[in-house]
Amino acid sequence: MQIGKGRRAVSSICDAQADRIEVRGRDLTSDLMGRIGFTDYFFLLLTGKEASEEQRFFLDLLLVAIAEHGLVPTVQAARMTLAANPGSLQGAVAAGILGAGPVILGTSELCGRLLMEADAKVAAGGEPDAVALALVRNIRDADGKVPGFGHPIHRPVDPRTVRILALAEERGVAGRHVVMARRIERAVAEVWGRPLVMNVSMPIAAVLLDLDFPAAVIKSIPLLARTASLLAHLAEEQKNPIGFLMAGQAEAAVAYERDEAGNA
Repeated sequence: MQIGKGRRAVSSICDAQADRIEVRGRDLTSDLMGRIGFTDYFFLLLTGKEASEEQRFFLDLLLVAIAEHGLVPTVQAARMTLAANPGSLQGAVAAGILGAGPVILGTSELCGRLLMEADAKVAAGGEPDAVALALVRNIRDADGKVPGFGHPIHRPVDPRTVRILALAEERGVAGRHVVMARRIERAVAEVWGRPLVMNVSMPIAAVLLDLDFPAAVIKSIPLLARTASLLAHLAEEQKNPIGFLMAGQAEAAVAYERDEAGNA
């Protein structure tokens, strides 16, 4: 039984034949291999277009910025999975990626949605500062958290944010989404009564949107970057295993006690 509307089944990404592989309308071996780097190729795969100089520069920059951040939960999950199943490198990578969501790594997608919502309200005639303030107040009133603000380690600033925004200004690509991110930053300080750190997720979303990246692919950038980091951690895990040590420390840190009903 077919679910959803019927449509012609097509894909515009790749066609592999016996003697030729075509990717996004380009011959893989004669046109792409040896001519473009992986960042350009990733952009081409995602968008069907070749990256401009600035799109390439900032895509590289953002991939480097978000790839690695120490023994975060996604990395711990991957390393403990490999410790338990040393033959499943792909399973360990998957275990780490499955933990990427709105709390860890996936926040840039939420930042992009917030910036686009603000952009739509401004386009409809809203005053930009008032739009930012209203959005932040609505989130606070709902006991929510503004995506892209706050960090458990980096205070008073996230050094990655500072660098990304400085380069965006320096290279002249900071547009209306970066400006709105700054407005939201001021609104957060007003509504919360104190400044909150703008973490790296907000400038990732703002710069990508200002460089005309499709909003739907914002989350793919941290996912690709973290995959590279996970592979590095798993290579290290194979040489210097700490997965079971982390699991043991976790077990030791959590106390056992019966619940109110006397159940274990």
